[in-house]
Amino acid sequence: MNRWLLWLPLVLFVLFFSAVATGLMMPKDNIIESKMIGKPMPAFALPAAIEQRPALSSADLAKGKPSLLNIFASWCVPCIAEAPQLLALQRAGVEINAIASRDTPEDIAIFLNRWGNPYSRIGTDATSKVQLNLGSSGVPETFVIDGNGIIVYQHIGEIRKEDVAKLIKLLEKAE
Repeated sequence: MNRWLLWLPLVLFVLFFSAVATGLMMPKDNIIESKMIGKPMPAFALPAAIEQRPALSSADLAKGKPSLLNIFASWCVPCIAEAPQLLALQRAGVEINAIASRDTPEDIAIFLNRWGNPYSRIGTDATSKVQLNLGSSGVPETFVIDGNGIIVYQHIGEIRKEDVAKLIKLLEKAE
């Protein structure tokens, strides 16, 4: 019996090491994808985030033309990184609408003046209720919406240069 007690620390160490090694070699997927893909945009009506752009509602996203819905915030560093790609998408003729998450009109205006404003409409989501209803896990996040207001794709994180062509193709398919 005493011999087993001598081996117990080694056995426990091997079990602990095995569990840690398994977790490191097979990390779980932490990406949260929207359960809304393929479903209509949840009903919402957000007030305008800034005076220079109209408010945003779910009805605005179902007017027959595919568009992007970008969720951003002025305090979001990756949102700054994606700004040039959003401007490139706008120059390519893409309609981009936005939801400003947990932000103030003053900070949004400063952000857009500094990094550019590719948005047709900007709604403010002070409590992130609409963002959460979309299944969004953070900012920035972008959704491809077809002309009927159906969510067809979710892009998690900032849009990078290599993502622009893919988003344009998805919008073309969504027509």
